[in-house]
This record gives sequence, structure tokens and C-alpha cells, in this order.
Amino acid sequence: MDVMSIVSSMMAMQAANTQQQIATSVMKQNIDSEKSVLQLLQPAANNPPGVGGNLDISA
Repeated sequence: MDVMSIVSSMMAMQAANTQQQIATSVMKQNIDSEKSVLQLLQPAANNPPGVGGNLDISA
């Protein structure tokens, strides 16, 4: 292998590593966001039957 191909492959590996770190960070943010939405919806799931079933949003 010549030097340029080695350098090129090392740079590609670094770029792939950076992309993986960014993807992991974005995935963690999405999970945290979904967790927040579920925490907001949890109290509504514990209501007795008939409570919160109909919501009139007409203005």
C-alpha cells in the first residue's frame, strides 16, 4: 500500500467515527424528547372512564 491510500483510509475512518458520534447524539435527543412526551401523556392515561374523552376545540 502506498502512503496516500493509507492516509486516505485513515481520514475516511475518522469521518465515519464523527458521523457515528453525531448520529448517537441525535438519537439520544430523540429518545429524551419522546420520554418527555410520554411523561406529559401519562396522567391522561390514569383518568377514570369518561373523563377527558371528548374535547371541544371549536372557536
